[in-house]
Amino acid sequence: MTAAGRFITLEGGEGVGKSTQVAALAEALRKRGLDVLVTREPGGSEGAERIRELLLAGSEERWGPTAEMLLFSAARADHLEKIIRPALEAGGWVLCDRFVDSSLAYQGGAGGLGLDTVRAVNQVAIGDGFPDRTLILVLDGGAERARTRDEGGGDRIGGRSHDYHRAVDAAFREIAAAEPERVRLVDASGSAADVTQRLLNAISDLLP
Repeated sequence: MTAAGRFITLEGGEGVGKSTQVAALAEALRKRGLDVLVTREPGGSEGAERIRELLLAGSEERWGPTAEMLLFSAARADHLEKIIRPALEAGGWVLCDRFVDSSLAYQGGAGGLGLDTVRAVNQVAIGDGFPDRTLILVLDGGAERARTRDEGGGDRIGGRSHDYHRAVDAAFREIAAAEPERVRLVDASGSAADVTQRLLNAISDLLP
């Protein structure tokens, strides 16, 4: 993207501890003297946060997969332009809780649109704005128990069926297998500190 900063994204299905690890990884990077901006998707910029409200609230029938994909892409384009790219150009590191690979896994894989279709739409939305490294947290077995927390409740995406979320997991693994240089799977089992160390190991080649 740009040599000025580094763009790192954390991905994963529901219940893998992603939000906890975003905060922990940011703290670890700041201790190394890096200027770190933490942001999220959908959201991050004023316009994208408004789209977030549209995407996550309401009934399951509110949006179909294609409308979801386009809304996520619009939010992402604004987020990149207004927040992410300026921070990188200023020399900072950007750590984002979800980005383009969530659209690939959720709308492309589980939603049935296909990874190629979602990738093509996002190529228009973000151009060369793909992350320097994407870290996908995976948690076999335990993730199913965690997802029970949201099924039938929570937001309209988190509350979908186990079958849907299993398809999300499968799509994330497919993405990682196809792009091993950019995307790394990270075991989310064990203590939070152990997981944070695995994340640091997965970006060790990018650290100054």
